Amino acid sequence: MITPTLTAARDDHDQRAERESRDASITEWALAARGGDPAAVERFVGALHRDVQRFVAHLCADPQAVDDLAQDTFLRALGSLHRFEGRCSARTWLLSIARRAVTDSFRHAASRPRLSDVPDWRLAVERSQPHGLPGFDDGIALADLLGALPGERREAFVLTQVLGLSYEDVARLTGCPVGTIRSRVARARATLLESVREAEGEAEGVAEGEAA
Repeated sequence: MITPTLTAARDDHDQRAERESRDASITEWALAARGGDPAAVERFVGALHRDVQRFVAHLCADPQAVDDLAQDTFLRALGSLHRFEGRCSARTWLLSIARRAVTDSFRHAASRPRLSDVPDWRLAVERSQPHGLPGFDDGIALADLLGALPGERREAFVLTQVLGLSYEDVARLTGCPVGTIRSRVARARATLLESVREAEGEAEGVAEGEAA
């Protein structure tokens, strides 16, 4: 009889093996694209487009900028693909470019004069709406919970828990020790769990009040 712990360990191993196999294929496409194969370029972009969008969305916290940042990321990547040698996975390499694209956008925005100190209330309202993500009831959205985390913890959590990169890959991508990445993820997970518990408690309180 296989215990639940062994089953979970086997599932984790299978998922990791599947992810590594997928990353290996994407890296091969990137190397072929570097050699001028247009079909490989299409496969490379198509395989990672969603990951890039999700990553920049969590980093920049501006829904209006996601598509532009994703496009900028791929333009940068394709322009420097001739320098990609496959020393890391193409996905890790591309996400590091996405990270720089977001950082550059922040610097550009900071250098421009602000026209008003009044926040865009329409965007604030749109971002506060439930996103309908599975596992989050009572209007709790994962994007909102992640948005409340400190930037470094949010980035580490998204890369490892949402996009599935290994701690070692994230350490290389961010230039931090593996232990630091593990600590950030653990702290982020603890904060998220506490936020969910608090929200559930508030929801129960409202329900009890309405029942009374």
